[in-house]
Amino acid sequence: MEDILRSLGFLCLGSRLKRIGEQLQADTQRVLDRLDVRIQSSQYPLLAALDRLGPLPVGELAQSLGIAQPGVTRAVSLLTDVGLVEVAQSDDDQRRRIVSLSADGQRLVDTAKRDVWPRIEHAVAELCTDLSGPLLGQLAAIEDRLAATPLDRRAEKAKAVAPRPSRHETCP
Repeated sequence: MEDILRSLGFLCLGSRLKRIGEQLQADTQRVLDRLDVRIQSSQYPLLAALDRLGPLPVGELAQSLGIAQPGVTRAVSLLTDVGLVEVAQSDDDQRRRIVSLSADGQRLVDTAKRDVWPRIEHAVAELCTDLSGPLLGQLAAIEDRLAATPLDRRAEKAKAVAPRPSRHETCP
């Protein structure tokens, strides 16, 4: 069957990027599930931001992630419920809520930086190896490679490779 998003080229670039992003997150979630990690892959960037930047007001946390504040507020609520973040009132402005990693959250991030994120980074880097040429061709190659070997299977292969230090201490 014809892939309409592919055939429409730049007209549907946003939809294609969203589709690739959703597949990468779903594959990453399978990696997390196999490792018995109890949060969604989409929540890791928030934990990574708090690890990297320290405690932040909700608005600044949203800004650091480039997403809308209501989405961050929902994620913070979920992560608070499972004990991975803590929320406190700001000392200088009682209307501002400051979000920080809890001790459990910091342990989870430390484990992820050591055991999970290098696998994911390696799998994505391997997926993108040797891509060259026009953007639409590269997107097609990424989609084809993900269809042939999903990211979670690539990450399983990556665990056999000795973890190398991440260039950026990033997350999926």
